[in-house]
Amino acid sequence: MASFSLSISLLFINFYKADGYENYYVSRCEFNSTELSDITYIYSSFYKRMEIFRFDSSLGKFIGHTQYGVKLADCWNNDPEELNKWKALKETYCLKNVKIEFSSFVTKSVQPTVRVQSVVHPAGHHPAMLLCSVYDYYPKKIKVSWLRDGQEVISDITSTNEIANGDWYHQIHSYLEYEPRSGEKISCRVEHASLKEPLITNWDPSMPESERNKIAIGASGMIFGLISSLAGYLYYKPKAQGLVPVPTN
Repeated sequence: MASFSLSISLLFINFYKADGYENYYVSRCEFNSTELSDITYIYSSFYKRMEIFRFDSSLGKFIGHTQYGVKLADCWNNDPEELNKWKALKETYCLKNVKIEFSSFVTKSVQPTVRVQSVVHPAGHHPAMLLCSVYDYYPKKIKVSWLRDGQEVISDITSTNEIANGDWYHQIHSYLEYEPRSGEKISCRVEHASLKEPLITNWDPSMPESERNKIAIGASGMIFGLISSLAGYLYYKPKAQGLVPVPTN
Protein backbone atom coordinates (compact mmCIF):
# COMPACT_ATOMS: atom_id res chain seq x y z
CA MET A 1 0.00 0.00 0.00
CA ALA A 2 1.12 3.57 -0.57
CA SER A 3 2.83 5.46 2.21
CA PHE A 4 0.07 8.00 2.82
CA SER A 5 -3.03 7.50 5.00
CA LEU A 6 -6.30 6.28 3.57
CA SER A 7 -9.08 7.99 5.51
CA ILE A 8 -12.51 6.33 5.52
CA SER A 9 -15.69 7.34 7.33
CA LEU A 10 -18.65 5.34 8.61
CA LEU A 11 -21.80 7.44 8.94
CA PHE A 12 -24.82 6.76 11.15
CA ILE A 13 -27.67 9.28 10.92
CA ASN A 14 -30.86 9.58 13.00
CA PHE A 15 -33.69 11.88 11.92
CA TYR A 16 -36.46 13.44 13.99
CA LYS A 17 -39.14 15.70 12.54
CA ALA A 18 -41.80 17.70 14.34
CA ASP A 19 -43.91 20.73 13.35
CA GLY A 20 -42.06 20.96 10.06
CA TYR A 21 -38.63 21.32 11.69
CA GLU A 22 -35.98 18.71 11.18
CA ASN A 23 -33.61 17.64 13.94
CA TYR A 24 -30.98 15.02 13.24
CA TYR A 25 -27.80 13.55 14.68
CA VAL A 26 -24.76 12.25 12.81
CA SER A 27 -22.30 9.78 14.34
CA ARG A 28 -19.12 9.41 12.31
CA CYS A 29 -16.14 7.08 12.70
CA GLU A 30 -13.09 8.21 10.72
CA PHE A 31 -10.20 5.77 10.43
CA ASN A 32 -7.17 4.73 8.38
CA SER A 33 -6.49 1.43 10.17
CA THR A 34 -8.08 -0.83 12.76
CA GLU A 35 -5.82 0.54 15.49
CA LEU A 36 -7.73 2.49 18.14
CA SER A 37 -5.22 5.35 17.90
CA ASP A 38 -6.11 5.75 14.20
CA ILE A 39 -9.85 6.13 14.85
CA THR A 40 -11.73 9.37 15.49
CA TYR A 41 -15.32 9.45 16.76
CA ILE A 42 -17.39 12.54 15.89
CA TYR A 43 -20.97 13.19 16.97
CA SER A 44 -22.86 16.20 15.58
CA SER A 45 -26.31 17.59 16.37
CA PHE A 46 -28.19 19.58 13.69
CA TYR A 47 -31.37 21.64 13.78
CA LYS A 48 -32.85 23.04 10.56
CA ARG A 49 -29.61 22.13 8.75
CA MET A 50 -27.47 24.09 11.21
CA GLU A 51 -24.91 22.30 13.35
CA ILE A 52 -25.63 23.05 17.02
CA PHE A 53 -22.76 21.24 18.71
CA ARG A 54 -20.19 18.54 18.10
CA PHE A 55 -18.17 16.05 20.12
CA ASP A 56 -14.76 15.20 18.64
CA SER A 57 -12.74 12.42 20.26
CA SER A 58 -9.50 13.81 18.79
CA LEU A 59 -10.12 16.95 20.86
CA GLY A 60 -11.65 15.07 23.77
CA LYS A 61 -14.42 17.62 24.27
CA PHE A 62 -17.59 19.24 22.92
CA ILE A 63 -17.57 22.25 20.60
CA GLY A 64 -20.58 24.58 20.35
CA HIS A 65 -21.48 26.23 17.04
CA THR A 66 -24.49 28.29 18.17
CA GLN A 67 -25.24 30.23 21.34
CA TYR A 68 -27.32 27.34 22.64
CA GLY A 69 -24.68 24.82 21.51
CA VAL A 70 -21.92 26.71 23.34
CA LYS A 71 -23.92 26.54 26.59
CA LEU A 72 -24.44 22.79 26.21
CA ALA A 73 -20.77 22.24 25.35
CA ASP A 74 -19.59 24.20 28.39
CA CYS A 75 -21.93 22.23 30.65
CA TRP A 76 -20.81 18.80 29.39
CA ASN A 77 -17.12 19.71 29.22
CA ASN A 78 -17.27 20.59 32.94
CA ASP A 79 -18.80 17.22 33.82
CA PRO A 80 -15.94 14.64 33.91
CA GLU A 81 -18.32 11.67 34.15
CA GLU A 82 -20.30 12.79 31.08
CA LEU A 83 -17.14 13.58 29.15
CA ASN A 84 -15.57 10.19 29.89
CA LYS A 85 -18.74 8.46 28.68
CA TRP A 86 -18.45 10.19 25.30
CA LYS A 87 -14.73 9.53 25.04
CA ALA A 88 -15.37 5.81 25.55
CA LEU A 89 -17.61 5.70 22.45
CA LYS A 90 -14.52 5.78 20.26
CA GLU A 91 -13.83 2.22 21.38
CA THR A 92 -17.29 0.86 22.21
CA TYR A 93 -19.09 2.39 19.22
CA CYS A 94 -16.46 2.67 16.45
CA LEU A 95 -13.90 -0.07 16.93
CA LYS A 96 -16.23 -3.01 16.30
CA ASN A 97 -17.72 -1.49 13.15
CA VAL A 98 -14.31 -0.42 11.87
CA LYS A 99 -12.94 -3.96 12.10
CA ILE A 100 -15.93 -5.27 10.14
CA GLU A 101 -15.80 -2.66 7.40
CA PHE A 102 -12.09 -1.91 7.05
CA SER A 103 -11.09 -4.90 4.94
CA SER A 104 -13.97 -4.47 2.49
CA PHE A 105 -13.20 -0.78 1.98
CA VAL A 106 -9.51 -1.34 1.41
CA THR A 107 -9.86 -4.29 -0.97
CA LYS A 108 -12.33 -2.46 -3.23
CA SER A 109 -9.83 -0.32 -5.11
CA VAL A 110 -9.04 0.40 -8.76
CA GLN A 111 -5.60 1.31 -10.04
CA PRO A 112 -5.23 4.66 -11.84
CA THR A 113 -4.26 5.31 -15.45
CA VAL A 114 -1.49 7.91 -15.79
CA ARG A 115 -0.51 10.08 -18.76
CA VAL A 116 2.31 12.66 -18.87
CA GLN A 117 2.45 15.22 -21.68
CA SER A 118 3.83 18.62 -22.56
CA VAL A 119 1.31 21.48 -22.65
CA VAL A 120 1.35 25.18 -23.49
CA HIS A 121 1.41 27.56 -20.51
CA PRO A 122 -2.02 29.27 -20.39
CA ALA A 123 -0.42 32.65 -19.63
CA GLY A 124 2.14 32.31 -22.41
CA HIS A 125 5.07 32.28 -19.98
CA HIS A 126 8.48 31.14 -21.19
CA PRO A 127 9.08 28.18 -18.81
CA ALA A 128 8.04 24.78 -20.18
CA MET A 129 5.04 23.01 -18.63
CA LEU A 130 4.19 19.34 -18.16
CA LEU A 131 0.82 17.86 -17.28
CA CYS A 132 0.34 14.62 -15.34
CA SER A 133 -3.24 13.35 -15.68
CA VAL A 134 -4.43 10.51 -13.46
CA TYR A 135 -7.70 8.85 -14.46
CA ASP A 136 -10.26 6.25 -13.37
CA TYR A 137 -9.10 5.33 -9.87
CA TYR A 138 -10.90 4.43 -6.64
CA PRO A 139 -10.99 5.32 -3.77
CA LYS A 140 -10.71 9.11 -3.92
CA LYS A 141 -7.62 9.68 -1.77
CA ILE A 142 -4.44 9.94 -3.86
CA LYS A 143 -1.05 11.64 -3.90
CA VAL A 144 0.60 12.96 -7.08
CA SER A 145 4.14 14.36 -7.08
CA TRP A 146 6.94 15.18 -9.55
CA LEU A 147 10.53 13.89 -9.74
CA ARG A 148 13.51 15.39 -11.58
CA ASP A 149 16.37 12.92 -11.89
CA GLY A 150 14.88 10.97 -8.96
CA GLN A 151 14.56 13.99 -6.63
CA GLU A 152 11.11 15.22 -5.57
CA VAL A 153 10.14 18.66 -6.88
CA ILE A 154 8.63 20.94 -4.21
CA SER A 155 7.94 24.15 -6.15
CA ASP A 156 6.26 25.41 -9.34
CA ILE A 157 3.53 22.75 -9.07
CA THR A 158 -0.20 23.35 -9.46
CA SER A 159 -2.78 20.59 -8.96
CA THR A 160 -6.53 20.24 -9.20
CA ASN A 161 -8.57 18.62 -6.44
CA GLU A 162 -9.76 15.05 -6.86
CA ILE A 163 -12.57 15.26 -9.43
CA ALA A 164 -15.46 12.79 -9.29
CA ASN A 165 -16.41 11.28 -12.65
CA GLY A 166 -19.92 10.44 -11.44
CA ASP A 167 -19.34 6.69 -11.71
CA TRP A 168 -17.40 6.15 -8.42
CA TYR A 169 -14.12 6.80 -10.22
CA HIS A 170 -12.02 9.96 -9.89
CA GLN A 171 -9.39 11.95 -11.76
CA ILE A 172 -6.76 14.52 -10.84
CA HIS A 173 -4.35 16.71 -12.85
CA SER A 174 -0.98 18.13 -11.79
CA TYR A 175 1.04 20.79 -13.66
CA LEU A 176 4.79 21.34 -13.44
CA GLU A 177 6.54 24.50 -14.67
CA TYR A 178 10.26 23.98 -15.30
CA GLU A 179 13.32 25.17 -17.18
CA PRO A 180 14.49 22.29 -19.42
CA ARG A 181 17.93 20.80 -18.76
CA SER A 182 19.75 18.61 -21.26
CA GLY A 183 19.66 14.90 -20.48
CA GLU A 184 17.41 15.14 -17.39
CA LYS A 185 14.61 12.68 -16.56
CA ILE A 186 11.27 14.03 -15.33
CA SER A 187 8.69 11.68 -13.84
CA CYS A 188 5.21 11.79 -12.33
CA ARG A 189 4.83 9.68 -9.17
CA VAL A 190 1.39 8.44 -8.06
CA GLU A 191 0.66 6.88 -4.65
CA HIS A 192 -2.70 5.22 -4.11
CA ALA A 193 -4.34 2.51 -2.01
CA SER A 194 -4.63 0.25 -5.07
CA LEU A 195 -0.86 0.24 -5.58
CA LYS A 196 1.63 -1.88 -3.65
CA GLU A 197 4.32 0.67 -4.49
CA PRO A 198 4.31 4.15 -6.09
CA LEU A 199 3.55 4.23 -9.80
CA ILE A 200 6.22 6.25 -11.62
CA THR A 201 5.57 7.42 -15.19
CA ASN A 202 8.46 9.04 -17.08
CA TRP A 203 7.93 11.89 -19.51
CA ASP A 204 9.03 10.95 -23.02
CA PRO A 205 10.11 14.16 -24.82
CA SER A 206 9.91 12.45 -28.22
CA MET A 207 6.69 13.10 -30.08
CA PRO A 208 4.12 10.27 -29.88
CA GLU A 209 3.38 8.42 -33.12
CA SER A 210 -0.22 9.65 -33.10
CA GLU A 211 0.98 13.26 -33.04
CA ARG A 212 3.49 12.57 -35.86
CA ASN A 213 0.66 11.06 -37.95
CA LYS A 214 -1.50 14.14 -37.39
CA ILE A 215 1.29 16.43 -38.55
CA ALA A 216 2.06 14.19 -41.55
CA ILE A 217 -1.60 14.16 -42.62
CA GLY A 218 -1.86 17.91 -42.19
CA ALA A 219 1.32 18.52 -44.16
CA SER A 220 0.15 16.18 -46.95
CA GLY A 221 -3.14 18.05 -47.18
CA MET A 222 -1.35 21.39 -47.34
CA ILE A 223 1.01 20.19 -50.10
CA PHE A 224 -1.89 18.72 -52.08
CA GLY A 225 -3.72 22.04 -51.79
CA LEU A 226 -0.68 23.98 -53.03
CA ILE A 227 -0.24 21.63 -55.99
CA SER A 228 -3.92 21.94 -56.92
CA SER A 229 -3.76 25.73 -56.69
CA LEU A 230 -0.58 25.87 -58.81
CA ALA A 231 -2.06 23.55 -61.47
CA GLY A 232 -5.18 25.69 -61.69
CA TYR A 233 -3.10 28.84 -62.02
CA LEU A 234 -0.91 27.35 -64.82
CA TYR A 235 -4.01 26.18 -66.68
CA TYR A 236 -5.79 29.51 -66.36
CA LYS A 237 -2.82 31.71 -67.41
CA PRO A 238 -2.48 30.48 -71.05
CA LYS A 239 -6.24 30.73 -71.51
CA ALA A 240 -6.21 34.26 -70.19
CA GLN A 241 -3.40 35.27 -72.57
CA GLY A 242 -5.44 34.24 -75.63
CA LEU A 243 -8.46 36.39 -74.81
CA VAL A 244 -9.26 39.42 -77.05
CA PRO A 245 -10.57 42.48 -75.24
CA VAL A 246 -14.07 43.51 -76.24
CA PRO A 247 -14.22 47.23 -77.14
CA THR A 248 -16.71 49.32 -75.28
CA ASN A 249 -18.51 52.46 -76.46
